[in-house]
Amino acid sequence: MISRRAARRIALAAQGFGDPRPTGAADRRHLRRVLGRTQLLQVDSVNVFERAHYLPLFSRLGTYDKALVDRAAYRRRPVDRELFEYWGHEASLLPVALHPLLRWRMARAHALGEGWGRTQRLAAEQPAFVERVLQMLRDEGPLTAGELQDRLGSARPGPSGPWWDWSAPKVALEHLFWTGQVSTADRRAFTRVYDVVERVLPPAVLALPTPTREQAQRQLVRLAARSHGVATERDLRDYFRLRPAEAAGAVRDLVESGELLPVSVEGWPGQGYLWHEAAMPRRVRASALLSPFDPLVWERARTSRLFGFDYRIEIYVPAAQRVHGYYVLPFLHDEALVARVDLKADRANGVLRVLAAWAEPGGANNGAVDALRAELHRAASWQGLDEVVVEPRGDLAPHL
Repeated sequence: MISRRAARRIALAAQGFGDPRPTGAADRRHLRRVLGRTQLLQVDSVNVFERAHYLPLFSRLGTYDKALVDRAAYRRRPVDRELFEYWGHEASLLPVALHPLLRWRMARAHALGEGWGRTQRLAAEQPAFVERVLQMLRDEGPLTAGELQDRLGSARPGPSGPWWDWSAPKVALEHLFWTGQVSTADRRAFTRVYDVVERVLPPAVLALPTPTREQAQRQLVRLAARSHGVATERDLRDYFRLRPAEAAGAVRDLVESGELLPVSVEGWPGQGYLWHEAAMPRRVRASALLSPFDPLVWERARTSRLFGFDYRIEIYVPAAQRVHGYYVLPFLHDEALVARVDLKADRANGVLRVLAAWAEPGGANNGAVDALRAELHRAASWQGLDEVVVEPRGDLAPHL
């Protein structure tokens, strides 16, 4: 039996929170170290504080130059690129070495027309239009969906309908993205710039052999297990969004090979699995603001099991019905999630606004409050903001 406290320590160590922060400027070695722990960075468009793919590095490294991520993901020369965009855990930045492990997903999307309803319909009903968009990228180089629309002029792939929330070229591009024929060459103000995959990914990566679907899925579960430390089967399949049957077969194989050890975890219903090389530290000292899309907390049921922390992102909840705020970040301190803060970067006025601050039961001791205050100032400095202003909302606000 693994205690809940031990499980937390295993999970925190697996995610890199036991690693020391750099004493100087973070560099590519630190980026690779974090990616070695998390395997990917989830991408999300919300920018009220900072975009999701930059935050896990801040949580683990402290202040760093965001250009470190941009250079790794959007290098002009494919041979220099270390990260690429694809569907890992939702939209993600992934190490280029993982590309072969996701080719089965690309092939399945191509064969079965997988994706969203809009992309499926367009691919099935207007394949010539999709091919025309792909050919334009081949001929003209990197383009946004808007630039493609301008070049196509009045061309349309057929009658419009309620699924045309995006332009027709955008829908075609997303189908081509799902099927691995195009990728993200760059981002302009977060807008994707698409290009054919052979001009985005390093040639050496494209030349790597393609594993079988079973081999690839087994490796993805292996990576998920390494990043979790200890997990349920559902946790393991959720990391790279595998289907239940896909993950179940991989888990069985990894148990048979001795890489996954079946265990019981205090308070967890059902079977747990321990990664055979998981670190089991006696304690973890870490203070960090966490993105809602951080791998440590993105699976809410796991967050509740590990930390007793019930977490819901309330972006889509009407303002009057929100409990904690719009963009709420959990605060990790000494192996526990002790608080949550609703943050907004008021860039026009140079202020990091704490719109609300809430303490978890038993979490707001003086050490935790001091640590949170320090992390808020660090976050403001990282964002180039001059001061932190705490609004009088939430039971923790007066203490900050």
